[in-house]
Amino acid sequence: MCAVLGATLAACGGNEVDVPSYDVAPSVRTACQKLLAALPDEVADQKRRTTEGSDLATAWGDPAIVLRCGVGLPEEFGPLSSCQRANGVDWFVPDRIIEDQRADVVMTTVGRSVNVEVRVPAKYRPSLAPMTDLAPALTASTTVVKACQ
Repeated sequence: MCAVLGATLAACGGNEVDVPSYDVAPSVRTACQKLLAALPDEVADQKRRTTEGSDLATAWGDPAIVLRCGVGLPEEFGPLSSCQRANGVDWFVPDRIIEDQRADVVMTTVGRSVNVEVRVPAKYRPSLAPMTDLAPALTASTTVVKACQ
């Protein structure tokens, strides 16, 4: 049986990845649907997989790189937080994750019209490939509201 505990995302047999459902405003849902339609078939040389539970998410590879659209900013993000910029997209990655090379990476876009979270298993570190592979769809489907300082 497949279980999802907290923020953990689990693969459930076959090619499906279980992502918990979450609510977003109608305008965010529309923007996310546009983004999801523009996403590449491969990220970090991993093929796209199907997701269950949320129509605002998608995944690639095994273990799965999971993208969730329409999320809030992480609690750790603040006015003095540093960002990583890849191909015109600002990402927040908590310092504790940057420092622990064995940790899965949780990175969130910041300063865009819609926030996107991407969970990258440690197997795919460094996480630059997902950042660069996703940038064209993000820049085409979302707008910069405020660049990260």
